[in-house]
Amino acid sequence: MGHNAPMKKTSSEIAAERKAQLQRELRSDQHKRQTGYRARALKLYPHVCASCGREFIGKRLRELTVHHIDHDYHNNPNDGSNWMLLCLYCHDNEHESHAGNATSSKSVTFGEAAPPVANPFDNLDQLLGPK
Repeated sequence: MGHNAPMKKTSSEIAAERKAQLQRELRSDQHKRQTGYRARALKLYPHVCASCGREFIGKRLRELTVHHIDHDYHNNPNDGSNWMLLCLYCHDNEHESHAGNATSSKSVTFGEAAPPVANPFDNLDQLLGPK
């Protein structure tokens, strides 16, 4: 009988192989992200929210998102004409107002504030009492 049977791998060898596989996948994912529409948009546009005007640098750059103007995330022209950079808050607000517009007859254009649901200062003079 020969000793050609494969040897069992130790748990540390299995862990090392798994780590190497994960590193390959991370590098691949990073490359896809860098060539993806977010990386392209960040190269095309200044790092400023198109709605509120806040500037994003360093670690805070992750708070700047790409909004698809036509709301179709598959529509990614190379010139970036379907994108605008929005901070997380303005991006959420844009999608909330877009969802609200689907059921209402009122149209809110981008950059325009949606009408408030309630004004916290309504009847403030009555609440404070006489002068």
